[in-house]
Amino acid sequence: MIKLSCFSTLVCALLAGAFLRPAFAQTAAVKNASVTSQASITFHKVFKASYPEFSEIKVNEDGTGTWDIRQLDEAASPHSMHVGKPLTQKIFDLASDLHNFHDVDLDVHRRVANLGQKSFRYEKGAENYSVEFNYTLNNSANQLSAIFEGLEREELDLSDMDRMMQYDHLGANDVMVRVQKDIQNKLIPEPEALLPLLEQIGADEDLLDIARQRARAIAEQIRAGH
Repeated sequence: MIKLSCFSTLVCALLAGAFLRPAFAQTAAVKNASVTSQASITFHKVFKASYPEFSEIKVNEDGTGTWDIRQLDEAASPHSMHVGKPLTQKIFDLASDLHNFHDVDLDVHRRVANLGQKSFRYEKGAENYSVEFNYTLNNSANQLSAIFEGLEREELDLSDMDRMMQYDHLGANDVMVRVQKDIQNKLIPEPEALLPLLEQIGADEDLLDIARQRARAIAEQIRAGH
């Protein structure tokens, strides 16, 4: 009886495993499908002989994303980023106004100065739509471009501050002057993202006092609503 009982238990365990494995596999498949079906919007800009020459920023609908900002002769180096919920919603709302770039023509098709070749791309599952332009009069497209170019400026400011703290203490004030101008000109879409580094700079006694004072002043300006 003991042997039979053990045998029965083993059979039941094997059968249970056979039924559970497909269920676990299905759950994993659902999770993977939800990840891959997440919508994303990518802004791509190439402007030779400028700085930066290449910019690509991708924002997913959950606010995660990547940025790759560099010169064209440099190797690709995407970095992770996160965009706040209100700004993410604004990006996707503007894309929706443009039919997620499906069958839209944004370029003015006139002889104008080269302002850099730009493109938007919308991806979600099998959907993949994009549009390219140099200059447009479309208000939604210009708002969307301004947001992405602001995110570009924001990531450059963060990168410059981080690099300065590690390698270029003597250049601290020059970096702070650039950041202050960006804040004053309202070029940064999410200035609060700069606060952690500004606070570190303001408290770093290895840096020039003028740079520390400027960092603290910028932080106060941001908290006050710049």
